[in-house]
Amino acid sequence: MPNPPTPAQPPVLSAERLAAAYTYAQYRQLIDELMAKDQTTGETQSPELTAYAKLNIQRMQRLDKKAELLPELQQALEALERNYAWLIITEGWCGDAAQIVPVLEKMAQTSNGRISTYYLLRDENLDLMDQYLTNGGRAIPKLLVLHPDTRTEVTNWGPRPAEAQDLVLELKAAGVDHDQMAEKVHGWYAHNKTQAIQHELLTLVRGL
Repeated sequence: MPNPPTPAQPPVLSAERLAAAYTYAQYRQLIDELMAKDQTTGETQSPELTAYAKLNIQRMQRLDKKAELLPELQQALEALERNYAWLIITEGWCGDAAQIVPVLEKMAQTSNGRISTYYLLRDENLDLMDQYLTNGGRAIPKLLVLHPDTRTEVTNWGPRPAEAQDLVLELKAAGVDHDQMAEKVHGWYAHNKTQAIQHELLTLVRGL
């Protein structure tokens, strides 16, 4: 007997919701406008979160200017034969997002128009976020690679490279407090210089 047809994959989100997402420029502008009021994205506000967001603006500015894509990643992006929508779930206060989002955007800009990026704030889209939990947590950033016409998922990635994720789990198991953990994780990012991010995303792009 023939196998039953595979059920059609549902869209990850509606066309209207995708169209209402931020561009990178709009996302960065939102963060800057909130910072001018000593605020950050999300309903929860505190001096600590504002301080994190201020550091994150500096991190993104640095990566926007100085991060360079690996030649093999550039080649893979330029060789893409189809168009993709990259939906990125993020927040301005998230340190991992500040280290990763500029690389994702730089990749899109190198793709000869094959990749279009869309940014959603996690706390305004918890129904979507909760479909992509990491060890039961709402860890971000999260990249969802979608077919632009059907908005169905091709693959997803995040919230951080495997090596950084292992470090986070190791520090949590050791009972390291949040500030010390942030210092060690951002030290790892600074030393790694986006190499782990790019190598993992190279594998992703080659698999598209």
